[in-house]
Amino acid sequence: MPSQFEAERQIVEIGRRIWERGYVAANDGNLSIRIDFDRIVVTPTGLSKGFLKTDDLAVVNLKGQKLAGRLEPTSELAMHLFAYNSRPEIGSVVHAHPPKATGFAVAGVALAQCILPEVILSLGGVPLADYATPSTPEVAQSISGFIGTYSAMLLKNHGVLTLGEDIYQAYYRMETVEHFAAVSLIALQLGGASPLSRTNVEDLVRVREKLGIAGPVDICYDCGACPPSDSEASRGTQKASEPPPSQTPVDPVTDGLVEAVLEEVRRRTDRA
Repeated sequence: MPSQFEAERQIVEIGRRIWERGYVAANDGNLSIRIDFDRIVVTPTGLSKGFLKTDDLAVVNLKGQKLAGRLEPTSELAMHLFAYNSRPEIGSVVHAHPPKATGFAVAGVALAQCILPEVILSLGGVPLADYATPSTPEVAQSISGFIGTYSAMLLKNHGVLTLGEDIYQAYYRMETVEHFAAVSLIALQLGGASPLSRTNVEDLVRVREKLGIAGPVDICYDCGACPPSDSEASRGTQKASEPPPSQTPVDPVTDGLVEAVLEEVRRRTDRA
């Protein structure tokens, strides 16, 4: 774990990065770093992340009690504390509103398709947590079903939450989520994404294990996007939770994105 001095320096640096990349606007977003088993350094409420200074930051314990700092910690502190208390190996939490990924969250569409090997290797998947009023205990409740398995998640109508062993890993995961969203939107405009097969995904999971990529990971096979693996096809078998091919539902990612794009087209047409 970094010292308090180093953690403060890192938060200022990453705060500037997420602001420069447009992942936050105005005073949006919040970041934190664990500096020992029971203390974190966290951004304050009401300040732009692009212009932070080290003495703007607060130190709190994992019960939420402020131990140092002239400003009050972020109003989203409970979300950070829930992550640290749920996953002792987590060293940093980043919350931001990158536009494309947040667009998926606003449309109510998870980034669930297995289309990019890099995403499968680094994140597994990016689920969508139910809407919760920001800065309330509802947020912890909304992510409780995902926090033990995923290191990145969309917060419905809110933004993106990423976790990491350090703040750089948490930040890079935020970049990955936004890149994933951008590629998904482009694929939609070109006629729709072509998901990797289940066999491809299973191979990537094995590569992940060989590379020693740590951290919880989950790959959802039940969204209807993945065809059966070659071995399953040869046996004529399928998982009990999957519908027969004739009953496979419309891919929720593509279906939801189409509606979101059509709505935007209608809105622009009406305005013109």
